[in-house]
Amino acid sequence: MATLEIKQVPTRTDNYVYLFRDPESGQVGIVDPSDAEPVIAALEEAGWTPTHIINTHHHGDHTGGNLKIKEKYDVTIVGPRADHDRIAGIDIDVGDGDIFEFGSETATVFDTPGHTRGHIAYHFANSKALFCGDTLFALGCGRVFEGTMEQMWTSIEKLRALPDDTRVFCAHEYTQANARFALTVETTNDALKDYVREIDDKRERDEPTVPSLLGREKETNPFLRADIGSVAAAVGLDPADPVSVFAEVRTRKDNF
Repeated sequence: MATLEIKQVPTRTDNYVYLFRDPESGQVGIVDPSDAEPVIAALEEAGWTPTHIINTHHHGDHTGGNLKIKEKYDVTIVGPRADHDRIAGIDIDVGDGDIFEFGSETATVFDTPGHTRGHIAYHFANSKALFCGDTLFALGCGRVFEGTMEQMWTSIEKLRALPDDTRVFCAHEYTQANARFALTVETTNDALKDYVREIDDKRERDEPTVPSLLGREKETNPFLRADIGSVAAAVGLDPADPVSVFAEVRTRKDNF
């Protein structure tokens, strides 16, 4: 089975929108279109006609282009069931454990509340692609706005359980700032130090640091490592209580 063709579209100051195409059916999807114009331009450059938009959550920098793109292309908009009333133009609601069929490909949907109460993520296992919105970032995670720290940690655990070779297509270029913070938590993590050097080199060349590999995130991202003794020790807490460790790390990042 062919895998998805994926194109990255930078928008605004640090957003990433993703275009993905199933070569067998020719269907084309758009992940979290912040704005219509750059997405339409990228579609026209690629010669792709979109059939779907998939949204991870309701924030305007993820849904702002929905209606204009739908008006132009008559796409089907798929989004979180829990956020149906907050997403413009939504046609199909999905939630935890649902299977989203996209041509010859399928994605498993995960409820990942925390950043927002209705956040979801889509995992295309055959293509080793995770579209996770603002739940998980390279070396970071989303702020906890509408949910609880416990919900966010549970959401992170769900995504962490995916295979190491999963590519993490997160929605923002936050990696360099996240790296500076991560180094304050695990000061002796050599894998993290190597990763940070690569990130700095990429940003010096104005290259994206996204997607990242989930296996590498498991070794270096402090938000995925709240149940690891070194992270708990770094924030002075008991590793037997990962929710408290996660909450402390998230609070420190909020104030970093």
